[in-house]
Amino acid sequence: MKVDRRASGGRVAAVVVACVMMAGAWTPALAQTPQVTAPQPTVPEVFTIMGQFVRVAYNKEGFVTMGYEMAQRAIGEEWLMLEVGLTVRSPAKDRKITRESFTLQTPDGKKIPLASQSDYAKAGYLPALNNRAKVIRDSINYFPVDVTRGCSMSFFADVSSGRRMLAFDEVEVSSTRACVGRLFFNVPGGIKVGQHWLHVNFGEGGMVEVPFRILTKEEEKQFKDSWEDIKKAHDATYQKQ
Repeated sequence: MKVDRRASGGRVAAVVVACVMMAGAWTPALAQTPQVTAPQPTVPEVFTIMGQFVRVAYNKEGFVTMGYEMAQRAIGEEWLMLEVGLTVRSPAKDRKITRESFTLQTPDGKKIPLASQSDYAKAGYLPALNNRAKVIRDSINYFPVDVTRGCSMSFFADVSSGRRMLAFDEVEVSSTRACVGRLFFNVPGGIKVGQHWLHVNFGEGGMVEVPFRILTKEEEKQFKDSWEDIKKAHDATYQKQ
């Protein structure tokens, strides 16, 4: 399994989700150095941006990597899909992550639980959403260097595939084993532009909150060309602290 050494220990810089994510925070014509206002988690953690739609967040024990381009492409739709990878950091003990461990917080502050397999199966267009995700996706393969094994996080089974597939309500992770899969949330009223959070409860390891912002078309256009500069600016700021 590919690992990203920048994501081990305390070496991942605390960066964030971008200038264009905060109205008026940055105007390209007025400044050469991006000025970023970071979303504020409610728990002690570090979070960083690894790609235009890829985020990493972790605390002393839990580690989450996440891709959300499919959610960005589904504004107005009632199902939000995230590509997520989980592990725990050495020397944390192995632990089980259950369906109840995940919550989506929307811009209006509502907290939405992970969908059930039954609700997923009843939503007829989700197989098409999975097919779209085969084309629209970012690598989330950023894990601590201790991770040497992978596993599937199978909270959802596509019953329309014609193959025998099972959905599971929990997955076990360890400091050498990372599990990757897709998470689905049913968002009443449809996906809105604005700041979202994926909350992952690691039990004794505490909560990890992964920030991601659904962008307007103009914000996305600006962010596409500037996220690497934004990351560098925040890396430098964090290293001075």
